[in-house]
Amino acid sequence: QVQLAESGGGLVQAGGSLRLSCAASGRTFGDNTVGWFRQAPGKAREFVAAIRGSWGFKHYTDSVKGRFTIPRDNAKNTVYLQMNSLKAEDTALYYCAARNSASYADMGASYDYWGQGTQVTVSS
Repeated sequence: QVQLAESGGGLVQAGGSLRLSCAASGRTFGDNTVGWFRQAPGKAREFVAAIRGSWGFKHYTDSVKGRFTIPRDNAKNTVYLQMNSLKAEDTALYYCAARNSASYADMGASYDYWGQGTQVTVSS
């Protein structure tokens, strides 16, 4: 049984930083695509970032470029979302998701496994 477990969410002031973790169990994801999504109250779920392939290609939505990074630690079977310069509009429930593929995808329906989410709240 594949499981993804997010952690690291919390309350932070605008301009601060948080690091989210997504730990996988049940199988190793290695080069497969792992992404982060978020959903704010009353809004649709949106793609945030993804990492894929043996070279670790990274993709970001425009609103987080230059502020968020998505490092991966294959030894720990964990993907992170390092969030800097946080803004109030980053407030959301953050999910990690994984694919049975190393190709890029920014639509949630393309992902095969999901975590339960971790709340990030940024106070202005």
